[in-house]
Amino acid sequence: MENPEVVVEREIAAPAERVWRAITDLEGMPGVLSGVDAVEVLTPGPFGVGTRWRETRRMFGKQATEEMYVTACDDRVRYVAEADNSGMHYVSEFRLTESTPGRTTVRMTFSARPATTGRRPGLFMRLLNRLGTKAVAKAIAKDLADVATAVERGGPV
Repeated sequence: MENPEVVVEREIAAPAERVWRAITDLEGMPGVLSGVDAVEVLTPGPFGVGTRWRETRRMFGKQATEEMYVTACDDRVRYVAEADNSGMHYVSEFRLTESTPGRTTVRMTFSARPATTGRRPGLFMRLLNRLGTKAVAKAIAKDLADVATAVERGGPV
């Protein structure tokens, strides 16, 4: 598993605009995603290309903080966030498709590869290689379930 990629999809009973708000509201993220402990937004202004934040979450029983940055953004359709840490380069893509009014499929793709810096792969890559993509897929599925719970209950997002 040299450069693993994980893809998880979930249909959410909410319009794409509402789902988009939930996945791009960085300040509100700890209230939506149970695995996220804290978010520190590093750039002012609306969410889009160039937006940066530090996200602290629990992964595999350990707390880790990653600095994320948006490299592609099509409003209410998709965004790509990347991170570099401990010799690894991570790419996460969220893609929303509203196939019928009020129902949105969210497809999250995550990949990891060694960074070009020549440093040794970090803890996450070692865990990913050891535990496999099933554990990562389970964590992503939990995030998407948390988003679904937040937007389907009809409260503020």
